[in-house]
Amino acid sequence: MEKDQDVIEIDLLAIARAIWRKIWLVIAMVIIGTVIMFSYAKFLIVPLYESRAMMYVNNSSLSLGNTSFSISSGELSAAQSLVETYIVILKSRLTLNAVIEKADLPYTYEQLKNMITASAVNATEVFEIVVTDKDPVEAELIANTIAEILPQKIAGIVEGSSVKIVDYAVVPAYPVSPSVTKYTAIGFLMGGVISVGIIVVMELFNKSIRDEDYLLQTYDLPILAVVPVMGQTEKGHHSYQGYQENKGRS
Repeated sequence: MEKDQDVIEIDLLAIARAIWRKIWLVIAMVIIGTVIMFSYAKFLIVPLYESRAMMYVNNSSLSLGNTSFSISSGELSAAQSLVETYIVILKSRLTLNAVIEKADLPYTYEQLKNMITASAVNATEVFEIVVTDKDPVEAELIANTIAEILPQKIAGIVEGSSVKIVDYAVVPAYPVSPSVTKYTAIGFLMGGVISVGIIVVMELFNKSIRDEDYLLQTYDLPILAVVPVMGQTEKGHHSYQGYQENKGRS
């Protein structure tokens, strides 16, 4: 059992030495991976921008069809339910088609719907409309057009509703994606992992004779003679003729 553990330890040390001998390959692959992923994120991926508008929902008395009910501002769960209802109206075909027409957008209903997300802010009666677009000016235009049209659409569906604009959208100054830093870090890690993986595989499949210890532990045979190679002073650079002869006899 102890012998197996020693063999594993020696193998790990051999792999570590192999990685160190080829550290130049690791460094080169890390640099190449970093440059490739940085260039990909910086120049090939189309940046996306987000523009946000915020709206406030207040209803003291509502009626949906023949059903009437009232809520107070302190009923948080009712407010959340109400916000979800208005988000559904926001993403309806009727509302978004009106936005497309007013803003003169080159999108279909489905395309525009995929560009819009909305959610309550901290579980309150305020909800945020987020428009993601490759054009920052267009993102701001869409968000503000929705903020102008949505109160009318809600009032036409839910009686007694009151929706007001809390904050208009502005033109975003910076893209939200891609994250150049994230892609660069991925390239750095990929370069390191791939290069180390190649070195480890090469070392595991390397069956060449390395030194005396390798012969003793791998084949458990005595070494009759070691003939050093002229001009080589480092350990392990020998011609194992005596071993080959002994192996042939056995």
